[in-house]
Amino acid sequence: MSDTLVLVSCADSGELHVLHLASHTGQLRTEQVLPLGGQLMPMALSPDSTRLYVARRSDPLAVVTLAVDSRAGRAEVLGEAPLPASMAHVATDGTGRWLLTASYGSDLVAVQPIGPNGVVDAAAAAATYATGRHAHSALPSPGNGFVLAASLGGGQLHRYRLDAATGALQPSEPAVFALPAGTGPRHLRFNARGDRVYLLGELDAFVHVLAWDEASGGLELLQSLPTLPPGFVGTAWAADIHLSPDGRWLYTSERNSHTLAGFAVDATSGLLNPIGHWHTQLQPRGFAIAPDGRHLLAAGQLSHRVGVHLIAPASGALTQVAEHDVGLNPNWITMLPLQPEA
Repeated sequence: MSDTLVLVSCADSGELHVLHLASHTGQLRTEQVLPLGGQLMPMALSPDSTRLYVARRSDPLAVVTLAVDSRAGRAEVLGEAPLPASMAHVATDGTGRWLLTASYGSDLVAVQPIGPNGVVDAAAAAATYATGRHAHSALPSPGNGFVLAASLGGGQLHRYRLDAATGALQPSEPAVFALPAGTGPRHLRFNARGDRVYLLGELDAFVHVLAWDEASGGLELLQSLPTLPPGFVGTAWAADIHLSPDGRWLYTSERNSHTLAGFAVDATSGLLNPIGHWHTQLQPRGFAIAPDGRHLLAAGQLSHRVGVHLIAPASGALTQVAEHDVGLNPNWITMLPLQPEA
């Protein structure tokens, strides 16, 4: 059981908070506060977890590359590169050579090269690809042969074949997969086996389970389940979705009810069974699960805190065990194991 390095972007204070999570107690300690400026929001780690990419959504629009030291528990700015639009989501392809971003306001996805040093190339122009209204995420498939981009306003997933040598995206045939009316597709996750996609609808607050075929890019809707707690009255505003590292549990966050929903994942079919709802921080836009699977951390945009929830190994149930103040409007959390000092 190793402790965890926690990275939190805070949009309204323009800071990256670097925290230490004690695995045995669930307590957080602030190690570092980096003022990066502007509206800091989506983040992504490189495949080898040595680089962190943070998107600034206010002018000057840019992605900041940081070196992450998992032994010292520190982060250091290496550089920044311009972005072609305000980006709601950041990821890398499976090789770590290409930065993938999605713009809600500009209805596009973009690809930019990452240099051998892990820094996004500031001199290279981004390749952009038009999507339906309000692109909200872009994620590579497990085999790195495709990129799926969620169009919230278009109610569909865009399917692109990815050329990992050049970073070029080519729409597959058919180019889009339609979701049920009113879904508002937002974020998605692939399972470790690579044959299921779990997609969260922002507008319907449903989690949708889809079969995925890595060879063809084929998709099939298998299941749709609500994530709102029973009795909730109001507008749905779902936010984030994550699988536990062992793949047994799936969780989602919903901002207007201030809750997390949990589901057990069937090991054979990949289908979901609801296990509960739990109150968390006010307006939980982003959350993450520790690499050892013991804790779930949720960021409250209105509480300006991170809440730590213990995950029950047998049931997946959540129990809040700690809270920790961070910057203003925390909205994205990324975690990696802390390595013992040599």
